[in-house]
Amino acid sequence: MPLYVYTIVAAAHPCRVDGLTGVGAEPSPLRTVTVGPLRAVVSEINEEIRPKRRDLAAHQHVQDSLMADGTVLPMQFGYTAPDEQAVSSVLEERGELYLSALERLRGCAEYHLRATQDQDVLLWDILRSTPQARLLNDRIRAGDADPRLPLQLGELVATEVRERQEVLASGLVRTLIPLSQDHSVRAPADGEILNVSFLVHDEQKKSFLRAEAGLAEQTESVEFRFNGPLPPYSFV
Repeated sequence: MPLYVYTIVAAAHPCRVDGLTGVGAEPSPLRTVTVGPLRAVVSEINEEIRPKRRDLAAHQHVQDSLMADGTVLPMQFGYTAPDEQAVSSVLEERGELYLSALERLRGCAEYHLRATQDQDVLLWDILRSTPQARLLNDRIRAGDADPRLPLQLGELVATEVRERQEVLASGLVRTLIPLSQDHSVRAPADGEILNVSFLVHDEQKKSFLRAEAGLAEQTESVEFRFNGPLPPYSFV
């Protein structure tokens, strides 16, 4: 029977899965598939698992519960295998890689940071502090009918916005990198200047969170969204 695979852990992990609800309209009990020093946490499925809120929440709850007892290698939502033999084969074939990853992630969690900047404040600062932008804006406001002026001003402002946000994002990341084991930068969504995940060891957690809070206090016109601790999806 097809299996939904939640995570991979060491065979010594407690794997307390009793009472946890798996994915699917009628979830099957969670169980483990063990091969040597590794275990996969799975449940049987008899339907196609889609990213519904119910199943996304169940998937995440399993990760969080297991992570509370030890290191996990969380699978991305929707990972399935045709049967138990397929899971066993993967654990055997990739065993060394999984063991190495578990060791690298031991005692660590993922922290996610997104940042957006107030565009009105940024644009006003560009018009105020950039001589060329200020000159073009003043000419337009004074009624200069040259049709090239709006285009020149738009291009200049767009370049300034991009360069300033790149510098700001780079500075924010550099502040937190020394307090993390690793980091993963993603392309920001529309309106964002930063979308990055950090792998943070428990010993660095307090210092990392203090640094995060300090960024929010010190950086004007920037809104931060912090999330964590999370299973280390970005570093598996």
